[in-house]
Amino acid sequence: MSAFMDLNVIFTTDKPKMRSLIETAAQLGFSTVALNYVFEPTTKKKQEIPKPVAITELIDQLPVVQGRSRPIRVLNRLTIMVSDSSHFRPNAAEYRCFDLLAVQPTSEKLFHAACMLYDVDIICVTVTEKLPFLFKRAPVHGAIDRGLVFEVSYAAAIRDATMRRYTISNSVCLMETCKGKNVILSSAAEQPLELRGPYDITNLGLLFAMSDSDAKESVSSTCRSVVLHAEETQFGPHSATTWLVVCVMCRNQEDGQWDRLHREGWPAGGNRAHSRRRGSCSQEGQRSSD
Repeated sequence: MSAFMDLNVIFTTDKPKMRSLIETAAQLGFSTVALNYVFEPTTKKKQEIPKPVAITELIDQLPVVQGRSRPIRVLNRLTIMVSDSSHFRPNAAEYRCFDLLAVQPTSEKLFHAACMLYDVDIICVTVTEKLPFLFKRAPVHGAIDRGLVFEVSYAAAIRDATMRRYTISNSVCLMETCKGKNVILSSAAEQPLELRGPYDITNLGLLFAMSDSDAKESVSSTCRSVVLHAEETQFGPHSATTWLVVCVMCRNQEDGQWDRLHREGWPAGGNRAHSRRRGSCSQEGQRSSD
């Protein structure tokens, strides 16, 4: 069974609304969502990049995903609206607070820079207005070779008929260049009613000129590759698959065998202070008493 993800749920300081968005996503079958902090810098004055809010401050207990026995996973994402080359600051310490980093360039020059130079995970495609430039094969395929993905969001198409036309037109233009590869479909939902189920989104992908297989991957395996790409960027090329493991062993007094009591790990090559800690494994074996 595929693990579905929505990597763009707009963050709001309204905690009840945020809880409702997360709960609705879990009910629709999404195993992972990313809370999107949108940052739009200006050239007139310096602005502080927002800091992600701890999930425990938003919701007491994460809801269980529909059809699965595990709670939903919540990531933090930063999206930078880039209208000037100075708006993206390489290696900024504030970026490391987020699990995913995205940019939305507003000009062809900035789009080319995002594809070929920027150290990001996601490049957002404008859906609220007519695309101010045409997609060219060189930067698009350069981004694909670097492991980046392009994102098309659909919530704007639900809100307004004009934006619906822009969403479809801009998406089709992108698909003609990338052939549906390395594309994720996300909601950019601000309200729970703007969320749609994974299979509805797959059908929407067909409207965007995606093949059936690419549309399915846009809410599952391609999203997973984004998360893995982000982890590799943070912790090194092997951190997503290689984990250092610590085992606590204790001799069982009855049979003299060693039992594993606890195990936890952190990414190999990563800084423990900044790594995403994995949960403890379930107890294996019976704990002995002295």
